[in-house]
Amino acid sequence: MKAIVLGCGLVGGLIAKDLAKDKDFQVTVADIDEKKLEKLAKEAGMQGVKADLSNSKAIKKIVAEQDIVIGAVPGFLGFNMLRSVIEAGKNMVDISFMAEDALSLDELAKKKGVTAVVDMGVAPGMSHMIVGYVNSLLDETESATILVGGLPVIREWPYEYKIAWSPKDVIEEYIRPARLIEGEKIVEKPALSDLELVNLPKIGTLEAFNTDGLRSLLYTMKVPCMKEKTLRYPGYAEKMRTLREAGFFSDKTIEVGGMKIRPIDFTAKLLFSKWELKEYEEELTVMRVIVHGKKEGKRLCYTYDLLDYYDKTAKATSMSRTTGFPCAIMARLIAQGEYQHLGVCPPEYIGKEHKVYQKVMKELEKRNVSYKENIIEV
Repeated sequence: MKAIVLGCGLVGGLIAKDLAKDKDFQVTVADIDEKKLEKLAKEAGMQGVKADLSNSKAIKKIVAEQDIVIGAVPGFLGFNMLRSVIEAGKNMVDISFMAEDALSLDELAKKKGVTAVVDMGVAPGMSHMIVGYVNSLLDETESATILVGGLPVIREWPYEYKIAWSPKDVIEEYIRPARLIEGEKIVEKPALSDLELVNLPKIGTLEAFNTDGLRSLLYTMKVPCMKEKTLRYPGYAEKMRTLREAGFFSDKTIEVGGMKIRPIDFTAKLLFSKWELKEYEEELTVMRVIVHGKKEGKRLCYTYDLLDYYDKTAKATSMSRTTGFPCAIMARLIAQGEYQHLGVCPPEYIGKEHKVYQKVMKELEKRNVSYKENIIEV
């Protein structure tokens, strides 16, 4: 089978390497960055194709002979890429965190006979799949809470935070209003709001605050209360609120010394030197999913905990592992015909298919990404 990964950053590269381990797959990687392509070709011996992934015609051309397509491009390229692949009539799995609503392409995907699994990373991704799975087990689901964060192992003042992508994408999470479900209705709250402290095994105390991470769950699940919160080391949210309220995250042009700049561009430039994740620097991914509901007259609480660290042997970041492996696993299942869903498919739909859900969990276990399940009566 032929598989192509569009985008060869940290996550796209890991997905390509994982698929290339399977003798049944002939893997190609496409990207505009020739240096990244050359590096990946040397490391994993796969074919690289230089391509402008903002160009719909170019995308359709390079996916024409492929059996499965994997999308791993920056969010601003995601929607055009997804639409182009669907128009080409190709099945795909995508992790591109696009701002647009992928479900708006559902009718097009059905018309083209395409299975397009979107947001198939860690959160969104596994978080949504777990919520969908538990919801299918319960007679009535009362609430779902997702707590998730990527953190450096070594905490350095003042931010105690590191990233491997654009700081603008992170800042956007602190600007965009967070959408939650309260009383069966969608409500908006400011990002960084409803700050609370959370104690987690082996990590200790973290702070959690509202961000806009529910995405498709807002529309696909009938659960009275749902929210997603981002996890950071305590004190981080207050620093971000201070910068935001002082105008450092504004995208409105101002004049300074005769030069016109956007504060967000200036701030991102400064923060990158503090936030940049250095090569081989250790980090971790932590997530807790909590679902309350009723089954056969009993009130139950399902909790799923993930704690994953940088892989020193493979030199792979935890965020790329926890995001990329679910995507690679689903790509295999679709290519081999083990999962079929006509149209655009968010991960919560996969959770309802118990055999597929269990297969994903088992395959993640093989890659040392483990979700610890705990069920109690409350």
